[in-house]
Parts: sequence; structure tokens; C-alpha cells
Amino acid sequence: MRKVKHILVTVPVEQRHIDLLKAAVPEAEFRFREFMEKEDVAPEDVAWAEVILGNVEPGQLNASEKLRWLQTNSAGVEPYLKPGVLAENTVLTNATGAYGLAISEHMLGMLLEIIKKLELYRDAQKQGSWNSLGRVTSVYGSTVLVLGMGDIGGEFGMRCKALGARVLGVRRKNTEKPEYADEVYLTEDLDRLLPQADVVAVTLPGTEATRGMLSRERISRMKNGAVLLNVGRGYIVDTEALCDALESGKLAGAGLDVTEPEPLPPEHRLWRIPTAVVTPHISGYYHLKETHERILRIFTENLERFVKGEPLVNQVDFQTGYRKTP
Repeated sequence: MRKVKHILVTVPVEQRHIDLLKAAVPEAEFRFREFMEKEDVAPEDVAWAEVILGNVEPGQLNASEKLRWLQTNSAGVEPYLKPGVLAENTVLTNATGAYGLAISEHMLGMLLEIIKKLELYRDAQKQGSWNSLGRVTSVYGSTVLVLGMGDIGGEFGMRCKALGARVLGVRRKNTEKPEYADEVYLTEDLDRLLPQADVVAVTLPGTEATRGMLSRERISRMKNGAVLLNVGRGYIVDTEALCDALESGKLAGAGLDVTEPEPLPPEHRLWRIPTAVVTPHISGYYHLKETHERILRIFTENLERFVKGEPLVNQVDFQTGYRKTP
């Protein structure tokens, strides 16, 4: 058994959550510091903690030798991978498994909006225009290419499969095929897959390996009339090349919950492209209550594992930025 004295929780909690956490480690002292802005967490609280739940400002961590484990409330952890943020002996785990439901439904909503031209009809509504905008397409019978087959990509792939799509998946390694996928490929196959896809869905984490993955050249390889969805990181996609492809009609539309740059400046042309559906990185967070519940369940389970000396769920590999595989 491991002894843990000081645990800092910076995500919103209700009394029932507090009771569950304290029951997992009765001998520990907890500090609950719910915050909406990172600067609301006091430096002394961070310095006090041996275990932290929540995305505290990376600059506050200062490679603290006292911090034994950081559990983020996000799936992405790139700010914590930089040298000098966490000490070598600090374990890092993420919240993979919490966001698949919320973000996959957000993606599906954006996809249906685009292929049914609802964003264009919304614009027409503002003008009082009662006119048909022509043919639409369907998820049924389409080919959906999912880049990244983790929690979010898997949930989205399952939903598309249920609606009658052919689902292709792309992974870094391992072509084992989950039930919802028709075929699974490796990243090296991407160039030959892009021309086949009616929908390209990016659910990849932000790493140096994924930066610029959908370059101008790769966007040009996409099928005419295809739809691009991105909920990974904005810098995975060449923003200017995407804007050109949308404005030229090469792509039928794009649904983006992440952008490069971010926040997207008010003057950026992407805001004014009719076939671009842009949301301000809000598909996850705590907007869906179940996401919040899942984050706390992951932390509670990991806390029990930590004090027992058992392997933690969602432990991150500092070299790749991905979860470690058994």
C-alpha cells in the first residue's frame, strides 16, 4: 500500500463525489479548489499536493519532486509533456474514456448539419429566403475515414456504422479491427485512403507526429465533395489550405471544434465561409454532465489503484504523448 497525504482536486465536485474520493483514501487530506480560470488555483495549493486532479497551469508545477501523480481532466496532455513541467518520477494520466460520448455526438451533429445543408438553410432563414438549396447526401452508404481509433474516434465510428456507413480506421500501429470498423489501416496508408472517403474525421491527439498531418497536399488528395471534421487539434490541419478547399468547392464542408490559430481571430476568413461549421473548442469540457461524472469515476478508480500500488488507467507515455499499452 502507498501512503498519500495531500490530494488537490480542482474540478467541480458535489458532496457525493467528495464522499467517494475520501472513502478511497480515508487517511489523506483533500483540498477542493474548484476553478474556472487556471490562475484561481493558489501556488501554495499546488506546492502542497502529492496528487492533483485537474489541469492546473503547467508553469505552476515547476517539476515538483513532491508531486507524485497528475491526473488531467482532459484527454490531451501536450502542455505537461514539455521538459521542466513534471519531474521524472511524476506519473501522468489523462481522461481518455470520459469524452467519447459528448464529442462523438457533437461530431455527428456537425456532420448531419453539413451534409443536409442545415448551416446554409440557417443562413437563408436569416434572410427570409424560402428556396431549395438542392441535393443533399447521407451518412448511409458513405465511406467514413476515422483518423485515431481511441475513445472519441471509436464512439464516432460506431455511430456512423449504426447509420449505415462504411467505416475505415487509421491507427499508428496495430490493425486489429474493432466490431464497428470495416477495415483498419496504419498511418502510412493515409495517402491512398483519402481519395476514397466521403468523410474524414480527425480525432488524433496533438503531438509532433500529428502536427500538419493534413497538409495542403493531403487535402488536395481528398475526394471532391468530401467533408472534413476535426476535434483533435487545430494544427493537425493546414487551415489556409482548408479555407481554399472550402471556398473553391473542392470540399462540401468542414466541421471544426478546434482551429489553428486558437482562439480563431474574429477577422479570420474561416468564420465567413458558409460551408464551415466552427465551434469554440467546446465539444468536451463539462457541457455534458456525463462527461464530468466519467472524469471523476476515472480519478476515483485510479486513486484506489494508486494507493494499492496497482497500474493506473490511462497512464501517458512521455515519448509518444499517447496512453501506454499493456
